[in-house]
Amino acid sequence: MAEKLLLVPWFMGVLYSSIPLFWFAIHPFADRWRKMNRSPYRALLPLWMIIILALVWTAWPWRFVQIYSKGWAWALALPIFTLGLSTYAGIRSEFGRKVTGEAELRPDEHDQQLVVTGLHGRMRHPIYFAHLCNLAGWTIGSGLLVLFLLFTVSLVLTFPLMVWLEERELEKRFPQSYRDYKSTVPLIPFPFSSHRYKKVSA
Repeated sequence: MAEKLLLVPWFMGVLYSSIPLFWFAIHPFADRWRKMNRSPYRALLPLWMIIILALVWTAWPWRFVQIYSKGWAWALALPIFTLGLSTYAGIRSEFGRKVTGEAELRPDEHDQQLVVTGLHGRMRHPIYFAHLCNLAGWTIGSGLLVLFLLFTVSLVLTFPLMVWLEERELEKRFPQSYRDYKSTVPLIPFPFSSHRYKKVSA
């Protein structure tokens, strides 16, 4: 039974690791998706399912392989989960449906406004920060080898690439506004910083 419970963190790790791969199908081809007469998510959501299934198939042989198995590891993971969940809660009201990418892919149906308030005034990508926190929590708590591998790849490769692609696309939509924002707000918040982005009126 205890071994089967490892399937929960294993799957959550796979799910969070799939997010950058899903966005790789969006940002580089945003212009093409916008030209579709119907919702691009009719094609993108099945594609995401395929990505998840591919990761499940790849990671399945190592679903029970642990570097360690310690109950106290979940106590270490708890504050990381708390940070991730509180970040999600902090951006929900200000970001809304933009989190799904609809504003980017269906601009005629959504207000095109750069979000710079709340947590976005302290760090440029709080949603991705929250994703990484939760992936780190599942990794540390479970001790699963495959999650440590997925977290490492996410931290040093796929998430940074996803951020770079998104920022390139945002500069196309909000040229000067995003450059001003990017020059002021850090990618990762500085500890104990009280700095907030202030929009300067022309």
